[in-house]
Amino acid sequence: MKIVQILFLFFLTVPFIEIYLLLQIGGIIGVFPTIFMVVFTAMLGAWLLRKQGLATWLRFQESINKGIVPAYEMIEGPILLVGGALLLTPGFFTDAIGFACLVPGLRKKIARYVIENKLVTPTGFQQDGTPSHHVIEGEYEKKDGDKTP
Repeated sequence: MKIVQILFLFFLTVPFIEIYLLLQIGGIIGVFPTIFMVVFTAMLGAWLLRKQGLATWLRFQESINKGIVPAYEMIEGPILLVGGALLLTPGFFTDAIGFACLVPGLRKKIARYVIENKLVTPTGFQQDGTPSHHVIEGEYEKKDGDKTP
């Protein structure tokens, strides 16, 4: 199945799942507690996203300072962004997926899977962080007649 088909199905089915869950939970605990839970999970998610995002950013900077390609952190960043967007979307199903994206152990497993299966690799680098053979090094010298900035 192509990624476009998967995204289409996701965007088609998720609203129905969310409406169903909101109606079911609202029928059990009431309207105002349901609204409170939706708002609370959004606020909790924003706080956790900030905390996890800062930790990932610090690990990213630490890897850069050590001269190591921060491959895991580059994969974890977009996972955190998706998780944050899902947590800000009202509903319980998207909140569950969003919170799953914020769990550090699960996020690392997803990043490891992406890297080990070479779904994404940093440009110019192999998996172990060494430069690939596709990198061309050179020098550039600007001459007086060049109009480029």
